[in-house]
Amino acid sequence: MLEPSHNDELPPIPGKRYFTIGEVSELCAVKPHVLRYWEQEFPQINPVKRRGNRRYYQRQDVLMIRHIRALLYEQGFTIGGARLRLSGDEAKEETTQYRQLIRQTITELEDVLLVLRK
Repeated sequence: MLEPSHNDELPPIPGKRYFTIGEVSELCAVKPHVLRYWEQEFPQINPVKRRGNRRYYQRQDVLMIRHIRALLYEQGFTIGGARLRLSGDEAKEETTQYRQLIRQTITELEDVLLVLRK
């Protein structure tokens, strides 16, 4: 089964503070067991763990997972190559995350504007 090839095809990230592993799985088109594996491989993914060892991801985790997904599935990096790329591109990555966040906010505001115009 092929994964969607562009981040544009991924659903918008809701304006929530925390996301369950199931929600992140859907938002990033990655199975939960893959997310758990990536947590071990990429220190940038650091969900909060609460009672019963349940994971709660924050918005920056979702953006990072989408970026890792793009590196692995779209750009053809290996796990090691993606890890090196992320550790070398931390400043650039922050800029990319902010751009994604801004794009997401603009989309959400445009949706609100459409509702208000009705």
